[in-house]
Amino acid sequence: MTAEVTSPAQERLPDLMVATSSSALFDMSDSDRVFREEGVAAYRRYQVAREDSPLAPGAAFSFVRKLLSINQMMPSRADGSDRIEVILLSRNTSDTGLRILNSTNHHNLPVTRAAFTGGRPPYRYMKAFHCQLFLSTRQEDVRSCLEQNLPAAQILSSGRSRDENPDLNIAFDGDSVLFSDEAERIYQSAGLDLFSRMEEANASRPLMGGPLKPFLSALQGIQSQFAESESPIRTALITARSAPAHERVVKTLRSWNIHLDESLFLGGRTKAEFLGAFEADVFFDDQLSHCEAARDVATTGHVAYGIVNDP
Repeated sequence: MTAEVTSPAQERLPDLMVATSSSALFDMSDSDRVFREEGVAAYRRYQVAREDSPLAPGAAFSFVRKLLSINQMMPSRADGSDRIEVILLSRNTSDTGLRILNSTNHHNLPVTRAAFTGGRPPYRYMKAFHCQLFLSTRQEDVRSCLEQNLPAAQILSSGRSRDENPDLNIAFDGDSVLFSDEAERIYQSAGLDLFSRMEEANASRPLMGGPLKPFLSALQGIQSQFAESESPIRTALITARSAPAHERVVKTLRSWNIHLDESLFLGGRTKAEFLGAFEADVFFDDQLSHCEAARDVATTGHVAYGIVNDP
């Protein structure tokens, strides 16, 4: 008997699709050490011998678990498919990747799709899977994604666990993350005074979208399934901008029909304390120094895009 095949035209895609590498989802430090020090064959033997030994949670684990749990809070689709899906994009082979999928089962993570690429770049499958975000610990993979206009972030730390809070709180920097780096380039090249005057003069001209705009847009779609006071997702903009540069940001988001739950214009203040007050589960920023300063407060994702990340 042949299984019925759904054509691409009939396929119902999730509203939000996030991809994660195995090393972002699980703690692969011991496995990676074997790979680096002893080579591919030893790594394969190591993983196969331990394929029934679950891997410990990695930096992105808490974020992924909270994100997937939101499916249980929404009405089911008519076809039974989930609105949110997380997939694995891994440089492992299916042989060594069996331990990873066994670990998702052990931790009750409903991850059913995966691409194991045998050492080749896994992000090649992002478009085919219709992903709005790729999380990885490999800087080179994240940079390659961003160079190809694919939304990605390098996970740097697991931060403080907020598992006791069922809500998923996601914080974003603005320039070079949600927005392009067009304004950041003026700030870096000409200083704060000209930046402020240019932003005030262009307040009614929307900024272009940045790398994580697709992810935020998809989150907005998930939030729209709930009454405003009942959404388990809260989003925040936490930016170094201040007045008068705030107006262009507000009008840009309005033109995109995107509503953020909270917006903090800090005027250059350090962000870590504010992320703690927001109880952020994850924070995305284009500046590595900001991510490092916040890594004890929240899981941080470095978006290596824009002028501050140019070689």
